[in-house]
Amino acid sequence: MSDRPARRVVVTGLGAVSSLGIGARPLTAAVRAGRSGIGPIEAFDAEGFTHTLAGEVRGFAPEEHLERIDPEQWGHSGRFAAAAARQAVTDSGLDPDELSRSRAGSSFGTTNGESAVMERLSAQWVRDGLAGLDPALVARADTGRIAAAVNAELDISGEAQTFGTACAASNYAIGYGFEQIRGGDADVMLCGGADASNRATHAGFHRLGALAEDVPRPFDAERDGIVTAEGGVALLLESLESAEARGARVYAEVLGYGMTCDAKHMTNPNAASIAECIRRAHANAEVKPGDIDYICAHGTGTPANDSTEVAAVREVFGDTLPPISSIKSMLGHTMGAAAGFGALVCCMALQDGFLPPSATVRTVDPKLGDVDCVPGTGRDASPRVVQNHGFAFGGNNAITVFGRVS
Repeated sequence: MSDRPARRVVVTGLGAVSSLGIGARPLTAAVRAGRSGIGPIEAFDAEGFTHTLAGEVRGFAPEEHLERIDPEQWGHSGRFAAAAARQAVTDSGLDPDELSRSRAGSSFGTTNGESAVMERLSAQWVRDGLAGLDPALVARADTGRIAAAVNAELDISGEAQTFGTACAASNYAIGYGFEQIRGGDADVMLCGGADASNRATHAGFHRLGALAEDVPRPFDAERDGIVTAEGGVALLLESLESAEARGARVYAEVLGYGMTCDAKHMTNPNAASIAECIRRAHANAEVKPGDIDYICAHGTGTPANDSTEVAAVREVFGDTLPPISSIKSMLGHTMGAAAGFGALVCCMALQDGFLPPSATVRTVDPKLGDVDCVPGTGRDASPRVVQNHGFAFGGNNAITVFGRVS
C-alpha cells in the first residue's frame, strides 16, 4: 500500500451503448419509464431455438461514435466499450488532448470477450482446419482488446485491464479503477464492461433451461429465467480534488466495493458468500446497512438467483430491506456489462433523484417476503447511498457502493 493519503474518487462521465438507447441520458429515460429493450434476435440465426428474444443494440453505427480507431479492425465488444468510453469522456467535459497527456487508463469487464469473432473462427477451423483461419479475425479475437480498444480510441497510455469474471466483471473493473485513483497510481480511469450477443451464449443458457419464455420478470411469482443481451458501458473516474478544480459535474462518489469468490457451485449462487460480499462492501465504503437507500440487484429473474439474493440481503439487513430492483427486467442480461449498467443507473439515480423499477413484475413472489422491488416505472426519491450487485457463475461476487457527494 502507498504511503500517500487516499483520495476520494468520483464519477464525472457516463457512456452507454444499449438496447434502450445510445448514451446515458436516453438509457436513463427509458429505465425511468419502464420501457423494454427486448425484441426478436437479429444478431444470429435463431432458427431451432424455442426462445428467440434478446436485448440487442439497434441502430448502432460505430463509425458515428468512434474518432480514432477503425471499427473494422476491432470486434463488437471492443467497439461497444470504445464508443461508451468516448461518450463518457465527452460527458465529463475533459479535454481529449489533456486526457491523452494525463495518467489515464482503462479497466473493463466481460463474460464472452469477442464472442462473435470466436464463433467465426470456430466455423473456419471446423470447415478448413487451422490453415483456414482468417489472420485478420485472429488478430481481433483476444479478449484483452476490449480495454485496449478504449485506450486506442482515447489515445491514452496507462493500463488497459480486461476482467473476465463474467457477470460480476464490471464491478471488478470499477473496483480496480477506484483503487488506481484512490491510491494515486492514475489520475483518470475509464471503467465498465462490454459483451456482444452471440449464438453460443444463447444456446448455453437455452440448454440450462434458464431462458425466459418472453421477458425476464425478476422478483415475480412466475419468473422463469433470463433474456440474453448485449451492450457496452463506461464510467469516468477521477479524484474529487481534480473534479472540483476543473468545475466538473459530479454524478456520484465511489465509496467502496467488496468481493468474494466461494466456488461452491458452477451455477447456483450462495447466500452466505453474497452476504459476506455485502458486509465487505459496507466495511470498505465505511457505511452501515441503515445507510443504504437503494439496492440495484443482480436480479436475473431466475428462481434461484432472486430467492438467494434476497435471502443474502436479509442476512445483512434484517427484516427491513431498502428498495431493491432489477434493471435486467428492461435491458435483459448484458453479461459482463451488467454490473456496469447497474453502476451507471445508480449514478443517475443519485444525480436525478429516482429509484429504477423492476418494470415487468406482475405479482411479487410472496416467498420473498416483504420486498419493495419498485414495480412498473421509476419512482421519485432522494437516495443518498446506493448499492450495486454483480454476481457470476462459480461464485464470483462483486458489489460497489456509490454516494451523493456532500
